[in-house]
Amino acid sequence: MSRTIEQTLHIRARPETVWRFFTDPARLAQWWGTAELDARPGGTLQVAMREGPRPVMRGRFVELVPYERLVFTFGWEATPGAPDMAPEASRVEVTLTPDGDGTELTLRHSGLPAALEEETGDGWAHLLHRLGETAERQELR
Repeated sequence: MSRTIEQTLHIRARPETVWRFFTDPARLAQWWGTAELDARPGGTLQVAMREGPRPVMRGRFVELVPYERLVFTFGWEATPGAPDMAPEASRVEVTLTPDGDGTELTLRHSGLPAALEEETGDGWAHLLHRLGETAERQELR
């Protein structure tokens, strides 16, 4: 049975700023890992993690509504130490909503194997915290 996790974070940066941290490889690398991406429906997304066993996430963009919503598939290359979830096996939806002095980001990751629910939730919490700090610093420039 597959699982879904959902996390919400307030970031003191405009949706346009936060959006770029998902669609610009140089900015995505600042909070997630070295990225190669083609930010259009059907375009590829590959992120080489910089922590742990350095697994590589592979997926494809499904939907992009600038500054509001993006959806991509998510999974891992089969390498030693990587979570057991094939590339594109799950789905990540990110919603950006203007909220006072910034953006409310909601991430919903569905199609997760039950065995990876906790690890994936912890991983996203760590990464989203880093994204928030990075985007807020960028907004201040």
